Amino acid sequence: MQVTETLNDGLKRGYEITITAKELDDKVTAKLQEAQPEIEMKGFRKGKVPMAMLRKQFGPRILGEAMQDAVDGAMSDHFDKTGDRPAMQPKIEMKDGENWKEGDDVIVTVEYEALPEIPEVDLSGVSLERLVVKANEAEVNEALDSLAATAKNFEAKDGKAENGDQVVIDFEGFVDGEAFEGGKGEGYPLELGSGSFIPGFEDQLLGAKTGDDVDVTVTFPTEYGAEHLAGKEALFKCKVHEVKTAKAAEINDDLAKQFGAEDLAALKGQIAERLEAEYVGAARQVMKRGLLDQLDEKVKFDLPPSLVEAEAKQIAHQLYHEEHPEDHGHNHGEIETTDEHTSLAERRVRLGLLLAEIGRKQEIEVSDAEMTQAVMNQARQYPGQERAFFEFVQQNPQMQQQLRAPIFEDKVVDYIAGEAKVTEKEVTKEDLQKEIEKLDEV
Repeated sequence: MQVTETLNDGLKRGYEITITAKELDDKVTAKLQEAQPEIEMKGFRKGKVPMAMLRKQFGPRILGEAMQDAVDGAMSDHFDKTGDRPAMQPKIEMKDGENWKEGDDVIVTVEYEALPEIPEVDLSGVSLERLVVKANEAEVNEALDSLAATAKNFEAKDGKAENGDQVVIDFEGFVDGEAFEGGKGEGYPLELGSGSFIPGFEDQLLGAKTGDDVDVTVTFPTEYGAEHLAGKEALFKCKVHEVKTAKAAEINDDLAKQFGAEDLAALKGQIAERLEAEYVGAARQVMKRGLLDQLDEKVKFDLPPSLVEAEAKQIAHQLYHEEHPEDHGHNHGEIETTDEHTSLAERRVRLGLLLAEIGRKQEIEVSDAEMTQAVMNQARQYPGQERAFFEFVQQNPQMQQQLRAPIFEDKVVDYIAGEAKVTEKEVTKEDLQKEIEKLDEV
């Protein structure tokens, strides 16, 4: 086997691999000899089929496998010797493939872009600022008010039902004069304005008083779950037993105990911790942007054009759909990339390669437990279809990589932050929000 270099221009590489007819024939023979002991054929005992017959029966298929093995082996040896790592899948073609016949040498052309050598970075020279926000009393009290609203009680009232009130009703639904299954309820507490019933139902109970009989006419949505009701007009006969007004729960130790806290002071402490945890996540994004900005300035190296081009197209495609949210398909034709797209792509590719190299050298990996957690988090977006989503991820390496990549990147960022000089600066929630908004401007 002979490997000849045909292209060496920047990161572009080209090679011609020649596999002689004898090398191929030897590989075919070796594969047939390996399989011979297990092969049975009519008229011959197991393992006693003559090699000539095996070659006639299985030769063409084995020849294809031998070619693939030879090329794969040659590429593996080449990458081991040169240290090259292809940026994308190499382009491999068989020279004169249509005219090739058994007994000829096989010549294969290989082209790829090599990943560049990435210089070392002195991480101790990186200086970062971590913003710290403490939850103040007003924010804690605002969150307490929201909790009290969710724990509200309803008390009987005289007068007409208003938005936000609760009506306790009996109801029975009819379509075309016939009662339908599932359309009946007794003593049902319905909060007006909650949107928990068919659109238009709750509005027709506004103004009702205790003891009223109310006919409610609505039309089921066309996408309603029960096909026999979808798009149908229905009449609901309702009896109002009681009208109640909402009363927010008192903010005291009893409220705290409803939410699993020992007392009000403990609940306030839990709320402050939760708020500050949210601020930590936001502050981390700001610090991460500062880190990436510094790395982008510190390190420069050649980039594989194919990676930049692919990333620029992805950016252009993403921005197009952000600007045209009504266009959900991919029939919009080719989206031209701009210099701005390319510039952003170069930054992303450069930083992506740099972080990947740092992670590789530090042997940073994403654990099975971390991947499982990521899949579970994603699966929650598809209630009732979690198992199907898990199976989809298991069978889709590209999806696995999409889930693994951000975890890996965050772990590398954490490593770099641990090596860098980090100072803390206490700011207000508003200051942090302004910094977050700046992230979207880039």
